[in-house]
Amino acid sequence: MSLPAFIMNATSAIIRTAFLVSVLAFAAAAQTGPATNASPDWLTQPLSLADAINLALKQNSTVLKSRQDIEASLGIVVQTRAIALPKLNAAGAYQFNNATESISLGGAPPISFSKDQNWNAGLRLVQSIYEGGRMTSALRAAQLTKDQALLQHQAVVADTLLEVRRAYYDTLLAEQQIGVRAASVELLKRELEDTSRRYEAGTVPRFNVLRAEVEVANAKPKLSRARNAWRITKNNLANLLGFNLPATVWEDIPLQLTDRLEVQPYQIELPAAIAQAFERRPELGALRKSEGLAQESVIGARAGSKPSVQVYGGYGWRNSSFADNLTASVDGWNAGAQLSWNIIDGRLTQGRVMQARAEQEKTRLEIDNAGRVIELEVRTAYSSFLESKEVLEATQKVVEQGEEALRLAKSRYDAGTGTQLDVLDAETSLTEARTTKNAALHGYLVARASLNRAIGQDVPTPATAGTK
Repeated sequence: MSLPAFIMNATSAIIRTAFLVSVLAFAAAAQTGPATNASPDWLTQPLSLADAINLALKQNSTVLKSRQDIEASLGIVVQTRAIALPKLNAAGAYQFNNATESISLGGAPPISFSKDQNWNAGLRLVQSIYEGGRMTSALRAAQLTKDQALLQHQAVVADTLLEVRRAYYDTLLAEQQIGVRAASVELLKRELEDTSRRYEAGTVPRFNVLRAEVEVANAKPKLSRARNAWRITKNNLANLLGFNLPATVWEDIPLQLTDRLEVQPYQIELPAAIAQAFERRPELGALRKSEGLAQESVIGARAGSKPSVQVYGGYGWRNSSFADNLTASVDGWNAGAQLSWNIIDGRLTQGRVMQARAEQEKTRLEIDNAGRVIELEVRTAYSSFLESKEVLEATQKVVEQGEEALRLAKSRYDAGTGTQLDVLDAETSLTEARTTKNAALHGYLVARASLNRAIGQDVPTPATAGTK
């Protein structure tokens, strides 16, 4: 073998070997590399609507922030009650002052009237015994503040749970719409295959094949949009549930919903719904607590023109006034009473009372307006529920009718008495019927959930709302 031929063969062998090594290395990297769209076990667990609600109570950011609002309100409660509780004060002071004065009486040594160094310390327990009605008012206001905070938290939780229910139903609807669109595509594909066979047999023109191809092409984007809607609704539901998605989860969150869009009997009359709303809505209850707080504010403002009386007792220490040694001290018990009274305060109390009464009247107006708004919400939700119920009843047989219409259209087309357009129209009508039925089920469940929220039927108690 000549040298050039040997070199060429060796070079080819090296290239082939390098290529093989590269392929093997790439395959090994693909096997050992990180998996994409991998999901943790907790994210793929079956999720019912009740499970979703419980997760939202534990993890939803809005609910968690509302709990902190309760904690802040409890701090206000503690501050409000402080006026009625005893207070223990500790005080101490040290003073250096060389501006002393002395006097000489006859031939006696001079006597100093003050010392250049003085100190004192003491403990004093102070208890208010009369504050013009502010102490009992403060205790009532503290309880009203606590009740108001809990009611406001219940309103936040109820709104959040309504959002969770809607998101859950939206996800179920989107998932079922994928099935409807996929079934439509498969149905149109079978129609295309049948038409293609008829065309090859010479029984139909090329136009029929083109029309079937166009219908399949038009149906595929709708299937893609349905899948995208499903991905978006799952992302929304995961956000409401407070999930922190790992980086390995990409666009398709693997939520496994176990409930279905199913109708459950539900009957309620409008007058009963309005009455329940006035009784159960936490927003209205919170405003009533605000009215009580406004009344207590009036009492507190009036107390400004009344005396304040406290009693105290304690123990004190100070340096001796007659000893040069700074460590020489005098100590003992002390007790007493003190009174303060702003007899003339420049109409300050009068202005505070005027302000408090105006705030009280404003709260009454807010309660009246809130009652009208809540009644409007109930009437609107009730009307929407009736509409969804009527729509659902109208769609109960529509799928069966659509399937029967498609069967008849195919039979007529096979017998030569119908047209391809009849079959395609029947297939389109069946798809729309399935879509309409799913939408009606979804609308009924959402309307029912909204009505329950409007009348306060699903408002959780403090125990189920995640409060302490």
